Amino acid sequence: MARQRASFAWRRYVAVFLSLSSIMDTATAVTHYAIPEEMDEGSVVANLATDLGLDVRSLSRRNMRVDVVGNKKYLDINKDTGELFILERIDREFLCALKTATSCFLKLDATIENPVRMFNIEVEITDINDNAPHFRRGTMHLDISESSPVGERFSLNNAADPDVGANSVKNYHLSASDHFAIEIQTGRDGTKFADLVLKTALDREQQAVHNLILTAVDGGVPTRTGTASIIVRVLDVNDNAPSFDKDKYVVDVMENSPIGSLVIKLNATDLDEGSNSDIVYSYSLYTSERTQEMFKLNPENGEIRVKEMINYEDFKLYEMEIIASDKGPNSLSGQCRVTIQVTDMNDNHPEISIKSFQSPVKENVATDTVIAVVSVNDKDSGDNGVVDLHIPENMPFKLRESSDNYYELVVSEPLDREKVPEYEITFTVTDRGSPPLSDNETMTLELLDVNDNVPQFPQSFYTIRVLENNAPGALLSSLSAFDPDLHENQYLVYFIIEKEIANTSMSMLFSINPENGNLYALKTFDYEIEREFLFHIEARDSGSPPLSSNVTVHIIIVDQNDNAPVIVSPWRAHGSVVEEKIPRSTDKGSLVAKVIALDTDSVHNSRITYQFLQVTDASLFSLDQYNGEIRTMRMFSYKDSRHHRLVVVAKDNGEPALSATVTIKLLTVETDVKAHSDMTEMPLEYDIFADINLYLVIGLGSVSFLLLITILVTIVLKCQTPKASKAAPPSRNSVISERNSTIADSTLVSNDAYWYSLFLAETRKGKLVVRQPVPKGSRYIVSSIPRGTGLSETSDSAASTLQYLFAVNYVALSDLIHFTCMELYRLRRFQLLTLYRDCF
Repeated sequence: MARQRASFAWRRYVAVFLSLSSIMDTATAVTHYAIPEEMDEGSVVANLATDLGLDVRSLSRRNMRVDVVGNKKYLDINKDTGELFILERIDREFLCALKTATSCFLKLDATIENPVRMFNIEVEITDINDNAPHFRRGTMHLDISESSPVGERFSLNNAADPDVGANSVKNYHLSASDHFAIEIQTGRDGTKFADLVLKTALDREQQAVHNLILTAVDGGVPTRTGTASIIVRVLDVNDNAPSFDKDKYVVDVMENSPIGSLVIKLNATDLDEGSNSDIVYSYSLYTSERTQEMFKLNPENGEIRVKEMINYEDFKLYEMEIIASDKGPNSLSGQCRVTIQVTDMNDNHPEISIKSFQSPVKENVATDTVIAVVSVNDKDSGDNGVVDLHIPENMPFKLRESSDNYYELVVSEPLDREKVPEYEITFTVTDRGSPPLSDNETMTLELLDVNDNVPQFPQSFYTIRVLENNAPGALLSSLSAFDPDLHENQYLVYFIIEKEIANTSMSMLFSINPENGNLYALKTFDYEIEREFLFHIEARDSGSPPLSSNVTVHIIIVDQNDNAPVIVSPWRAHGSVVEEKIPRSTDKGSLVAKVIALDTDSVHNSRITYQFLQVTDASLFSLDQYNGEIRTMRMFSYKDSRHHRLVVVAKDNGEPALSATVTIKLLTVETDVKAHSDMTEMPLEYDIFADINLYLVIGLGSVSFLLLITILVTIVLKCQTPKASKAAPPSRNSVISERNSTIADSTLVSNDAYWYSLFLAETRKGKLVVRQPVPKGSRYIVSSIPRGTGLSETSDSAASTLQYLFAVNYVALSDLIHFTCMELYRLRRFQLLTLYRDCF
């Protein structure tokens, strides 16, 4: 029953063609069936007994059987029902793999006995879409040059589908790509294959590899597909192919032209360099052998010349395709078509004659100046005798016709020798014959130099750092300029533009080699005296008239640590020891002494630190490393020694560091208790200040007298007529301070004349006032040096005098106050110590 149901289910796919002959005793009829491939085993094809007109009940008795002719037994008959059924699954592609026809038949012989009869049966195996298209290679590799032209085609492997008819490959699809597309082609046998077409130009630098997917689609229902990967590797080759000026050339050649005569000179250009731009010319395969026999192509320069005698009556037209290939590793080529028309012979070449040619000429020659006169001539007549004269383009010249067949070469644009020193001017004359004949003449025009370029320095401003204490004659720098002119116009002379600073010329400080611009120092510079110089150096050529340019030079003197610190407080004679007395009742933290040192080097090198080199009792005294103050760390005890020796060293911040030392001997004394208790008594206080009042009256009177003299001298100096003169140079022994700091006064209690030293730096006024006592200090040396220069002698003298007088008044008043305080100290009135310190 199952087989019957299967038979009924497949009967709609089976076409039975039964043809019986009129004679039933012989097997002359052929029974046709059509079934699809891949039917399940046991499926019923047809009721063979019914179709053959046999009695089903006699099939077993008559031993009916089915034999497959030349094939495996795929079908058999059910003797009980007479049904022809599938014995083994049938694969059409396997059964008819070697057959080229679209039809596939399975031939059977059905035999029955008693009597014996034989029936011929043909079962057509129809195709179903049971196979997907597949590619012989799953991955296709293509190497495509990045210079491949758009539209170029590349063959791809087609897909194979064992199915036939509508189930075979019908179409191809390509994955999305900006550069590639496919075109479907159909072969004569109906096979579909695809060509890969380049849509847009490739650029290996942007994308070196393109991965594409090619999909083959059959026509079955449902459709089946097969895919293959396409890996396109873009070759980085010679990017620029040779190209001709034109795609097609038409040339007329006269018959009977001499063998070897030039027909045309093709010029292909390649933007590449080296071997990639070397071009070889050749005929393409499209050029006939007859044409190649008639004309010779020079592979090196592209000249096409006559190879055999040309006969107008034989051939009137020759066509050829010329390929220009470069010599790069991946050779690129370009092509053009040349059509040669055979005409009557134009056998006279035009002639060119240089009548006058002016060379050399100056580069500043005016425009429209005539450089040459040229005449042209052609012995032919008609159009063959009409000539045209040309010169290369992109030249600052033009041709101007002066009369029949005479031309003038004139300057059309300004010339510049520094850009183009000479011109190769080729005069080309061409007639209007067919083909045109030409001649050329090349002349060299040299340009003479004109001094039209000023010397140029590489920089407009030079900053040169010079270490102080340099050796005289030391090379500071080389300031070389260049001039693009020639000969004497480029010979440069260097010199310093004179400039005086404080009556000192720059040429006295510096020297420059006039030939090569080497700058030398003529003296040894001291950073503490001279900090910088600003002047100009001029470079002048030897042209006529000479041209020059200058450059600014900024010399900066760099400081060296060449000055050791100087102890200015407490002041002492050279090698002497400072002796101080302090009361034993001094409180903790009291100021004992203050060491002040000065260093005239730069700010970095002049930073001074203080430290004890030797101290009697380290637990008793402390030293501030930055301001040099020596203070007590505790109160004195009865166990402490009365004599203390302190050695202080002051070091600067240079490399290597320089230092100075001072030795201070301290003597502790007992406090006068009685004097201390009597301080409040009026008679003692009167006695003390009685002498002081006398000193103050004398001192104030002296100061007032000096002030009056100062005012009178000022009036007299103001009334005098000032005389202009150059600023006097500063004395080399003067002390100039440019340090942006103020040194505070320091005060030390001492019973000796060397107790005091005062340095006052007035940065706002740019001067340094120094007061130092001489032994048994009755007077002080006052030195005041202004920083500015350029004043007249009268104004300098007046200013110096005024400064001196005011300084004397100041010093006198300070001495008076100092002397008064010293008297108080000598009377050992320690209660007035605060007053004494407030005086300073």
